[in-house]
Amino acid sequence: MTHISRFFLLITLLFLPLRLSASLTHRLDTLLADTLLAHSEVGLIVYDLDDDTLLYSYQADKLYRPASIQKVMTAVTALEELGSDHSFNITLYHTGAITPDSLLKGSLYVVGGFDPLLNHLDMEAFAQAVAQSGIRHIEGGIIGNAALKDSLKWGSGWCWDDGMPILTPLLSERTDSFLVHLRRALLVQGVTVTDTTDTLVAQAPDSVITQIAVCRRPLTQIMDRMMKKSDNLHAEAVFYQLAAAYADQPYATARDGARMIGRLIRRVGHQPTRYSMADGSGVSLYNYLSPRLMADVLRHAYRHPAIYRHLKQALPVAGIDGTLKNRMKKTPAYRRVFAKTGTLTGVTSLAGYAIAPNGHTRAFVIINQNILTPRLARAWQDKVCSALCQ
Repeated sequence: MTHISRFFLLITLLFLPLRLSASLTHRLDTLLADTLLAHSEVGLIVYDLDDDTLLYSYQADKLYRPASIQKVMTAVTALEELGSDHSFNITLYHTGAITPDSLLKGSLYVVGGFDPLLNHLDMEAFAQAVAQSGIRHIEGGIIGNAALKDSLKWGSGWCWDDGMPILTPLLSERTDSFLVHLRRALLVQGVTVTDTTDTLVAQAPDSVITQIAVCRRPLTQIMDRMMKKSDNLHAEAVFYQLAAAYADQPYATARDGARMIGRLIRRVGHQPTRYSMADGSGVSLYNYLSPRLMADVLRHAYRHPAIYRHLKQALPVAGIDGTLKNRMKKTPAYRRVFAKTGTLTGVTSLAGYAIAPNGHTRAFVIINQNILTPRLARAWQDKVCSALCQ
């Protein structure tokens, strides 16, 4: 290669990022002229994370309802504040003593851990543990501790007709029926209970208690369905784990969970008072954030490998799985976009990471607002993602 050839190669390499950036800007400018936006709003922001450079921004500081991309805020906060090794624990105890003839002169006592995956197999395991401890008859009853969360069974700002799940730390099969299911499982194991009245308390009984069994569910397992399938119950379970970690008293509240997310907001350089965090799932109509805040959270996660690894693994992959399984299949974004979707009446959102042609990772946030046909907004978002990966 001659000196002149080397010179022109060097010039080409130096100016290639500028050409790529200009090309992306042109494509996104063209998409913003789409007729879809004539009667709706959009906030859009794109960062090159390897260069830590802002590539594109449009109405990125306006406030929007995030819909389910709120789950990104919840997930990143949980991975940072609780750690990926955190577990959701449901612990079964008994009070009193077991007599030689297998009579428990006391009660069963269970502390709820808001595990949304608890099912009949876990309940059978609890009942088997009771039987294996030598108990065949319980003189007292079953006491449940649901102090991980306050008594509200729904989220702040939720619509009554959305068919949302009941929120309680004592879940079984995604319903508020833990104690009922435990009784049934005990009967199958031949364990009877004298007192048929189920009692809920906020603190442990005064009498001596003995641990029988504990069910532990890792945060990462719960977060996987929360992100891939956009499961609202799973998101609220994580949200109230955050709330309980913040609260210094029984009955953690949504405000406690919001304060934990507020720590993350401060950490990424924003003021929590500029935004509204009402729940962990994005269902609430009281949630408000900006695309720039969400992008800064994605940037923050990328800079911390322990967080980014788990977050990226949990995000839906374009054309492959989760809520992106049927999107972007025959586009440049196929397998190259890892992002959380969001849908509410009037809101369609998408936030996550895209792999650029030069191998760089780009963080992006798109929030379409005042959209009554989500299908049209999703198609437009797919075009944006194709532009990011093209």
